[in-house]
Amino acid sequence: MAEPSPAAQPVLLDTSPDPIIYIEEPETTLDFATVIGLISSLALIVLAIWMENKGGNFFNLPAVFIVILGTIAVTAVSYTGDEMKSAWRTIEGTVISKRASAQTMATQLLDLSVLARKKGMLSLTSYDRELSKEPFLKQAVQLVSDGFQPTDIEHFLQQEIETGHERYRKAASILRRASEIAPGMGLIGTLIGLVQMLSQLENPQTIGPAMAIALLTTFYGATMGTVVLAPLAVKIERNAAEDATIKTLIMAAAASVARQENPRRLEIILNSILPAGSRIKYFD
Repeated sequence: MAEPSPAAQPVLLDTSPDPIIYIEEPETTLDFATVIGLISSLALIVLAIWMENKGGNFFNLPAVFIVILGTIAVTAVSYTGDEMKSAWRTIEGTVISKRASAQTMATQLLDLSVLARKKGMLSLTSYDRELSKEPFLKQAVQLVSDGFQPTDIEHFLQQEIETGHERYRKAASILRRASEIAPGMGLIGTLIGLVQMLSQLENPQTIGPAMAIALLTTFYGATMGTVVLAPLAVKIERNAAEDATIKTLIMAAAASVARQENPRRLEIILNSILPAGSRIKYFD
């Protein structure tokens, strides 16, 4: 008995519904951990001062100028104006962040992969409005739809990731440099106060108050460097790692779609990038 020709064999169609493509737009949120941490640490110091003598002896305007303005000025010597401006924008983004969840992004990338698998890579361009919510994702999809090779896509996107990481790294280095300078400016202020105190040794009653004022600049510098600047540098480095993780997920998904790989394989790749507690189960 002759076997049926290929044309007579039934064609199996994928009748599963298309995934709903919705890209969650990163919301601008206040980083409460950063704000509460800074306020709490400063409040504890102020409370300790206030409980002792109502804080009257712990404020000196010249000392504030020497430490705060002096730290900014000396830090600026080590960097360019553009670097200082970029660092300030990054610091603002540390307190008021705008970043999507890595877990949510991984799920959205699998939705796009399933759609591309069913309808072709060019079908992704019809969701331009959704993709515009995440500029890096839109750039990755554009490279895929333009027909670039997977290796080229990975190269271009990796360059973008490294550029973004360098921006974070520069901001963190500026803050760390400032945290080193602040105590030094405090010491300079102390030395200025000591010189002024020693010039008035003929009046013993002024020695105690003058010494207290001289030491205030050291107190301001140590507080500014330890409580404010150094912790912000650490938070920026943490944000840089989160940003790199999300962009690495996008790069891996773009390369997988360009290779026309099975979305199930992409799920494994994405879970290998995600932290252990954030891994997803997209397919049953």
